[in-house]
Amino acid sequence: MFETHGPRVRGEDLTLSYDQRTVVHELSVKIPDTGFTVIVGPNACGKSTLLKALARILKPVSGAVYLDHQLIESYSTKEVARRIGLLPQTSIAPSGITVGGLVSRGRYPHQRLLRQWSPQDESAVSAALELTNTADLAERFVDELSGGQRQRVWLAMVLAQETQVLLLDEPTTYLDIAHQIEVLDLCAELHEERGRTLVAVLHDLNQACRYATHLIVMREGRVLSEGPPEVIVDAELVQETFGIACRVVPDPESGTPMVVPRWRGRPDAPQELRRTGGLDASRVS
Repeated sequence: MFETHGPRVRGEDLTLSYDQRTVVHELSVKIPDTGFTVIVGPNACGKSTLLKALARILKPVSGAVYLDHQLIESYSTKEVARRIGLLPQTSIAPSGITVGGLVSRGRYPHQRLLRQWSPQDESAVSAALELTNTADLAERFVDELSGGQRQRVWLAMVLAQETQVLLLDEPTTYLDIAHQIEVLDLCAELHEERGRTLVAVLHDLNQACRYATHLIVMREGRVLSEGPPEVIVDAELVQETFGIACRVVPDPESGTPMVVPRWRGRPDAPQELRRTGGLDASRVS
């Protein structure tokens, strides 16, 4: 029996594998509606694997994913695409396609036999190009763009789907710091002002703490901790997750947790820290 209330997206007792190698072990998550959930953790801990399962790209070995209180597998492919937009970690555009043509493909889930291109489709594509600052690239070929430009164009295609749920796998990849902030500010706008539910995999822990309303911290295919960043992030959690010694201090701009790794050469560092570059977790304040 499944819930008829609660969050739109959740996974129950998920075990996920590639080629008989288990990556995620009996993991359960509930994604808060209209918030910005960020998944963090070391490389190969299962972050992207979990995102693929939530998007129905990867079928669980056991457990289940629910979307709008039904098993996600009960929907047609087009219906899933009308409800969830996915920005994968790597994407390959068809050769010779323009930016406008690629972003327009985000409207495919809304096309039907008797309903082809419409003013609503045109409006959605234009809005997505404007939101990602790619409108001036609309006539250019995707093959000609830099990695950062292509990343923003792929994001525009996902936004053109006009889904209420967005799953973003490393959306700031290839972007310089200015465009990283631009994309994360857009994510904040999408959930704060437009009521979208976002889930993103990020590598920058400080950016995750600044922007996330809900943080999921993973290690070795399991959830170590989850909750608001200001509640769960401390030096002990960072040490356990990433194996680095640090201080956690308030971000001077946002007041959110900011992770500052201990410097091996600081004058007051213990002798063993200066010699090895490491610091025992018990010494971290």
